[in-house]
Amino acid sequence: MANMNDFVKGWNGKEEPTIGERIKGAFKSHEPLRYRLAMADYKLRSMLNRLEVYVAKMQERDKVLFERVVEAYMSKDQPRANMYANEVAEIRKIVRQLIATQIALEQVQLRLETFTTIGDVFTNLVPVIGVVKELRSMMRGIMPEIGLELEELEESIQGAVLEAGEFTGGALEYVGASPEAKKILNEASIVAEQRMKEKFPDLPSYATTTQQSPSK
Repeated sequence: MANMNDFVKGWNGKEEPTIGERIKGAFKSHEPLRYRLAMADYKLRSMLNRLEVYVAKMQERDKVLFERVVEAYMSKDQPRANMYANEVAEIRKIVRQLIATQIALEQVQLRLETFTTIGDVFTNLVPVIGVVKELRSMMRGIMPEIGLELEELEESIQGAVLEAGEFTGGALEYVGASPEAKKILNEASIVAEQRMKEKFPDLPSYATTTQQSPSK
């Protein structure tokens, strides 16, 4: 376990490292741990803002297609009504995933904002690595650029946690969907479903789709 002096240096950074420290840390980030976590928080805020914009655009698209479903039905054109209904269902499937991602990332952001000690970094951020890992896999097929940024975020947080572990004596093993990570993801899914009901009207009963309900 590193001593308190090492802790202070890693947490706040310092102006000039010694030659020995330069050699020892040649392959490590030279930015203070607090600074790196602040940058991760900044990138996370940027992702959340873009997700919000994208969801709004998808919601507008859904509104247009929904109206076309109704118009097709009023014209007694059932095949066209079904076609548009399928498009609506596909959009809503994507939006549901995006909203769940937003909610889960808000939990990650909360943990990034509330740490006060090096111990907080290790204990609070270990679970969210699994969350980010799961979200990264999901977003690759929806918004690849967000998927790549989530990969960078995962690496950044994991690096901070590994460094924090050196100070606290904690060990970071393989991080998958831990019980706490699963809880965050499940709660995000439930809240996303509730928001979908608030934001999107139900499709008319006469409009059938070939889409299946997403698995939970």
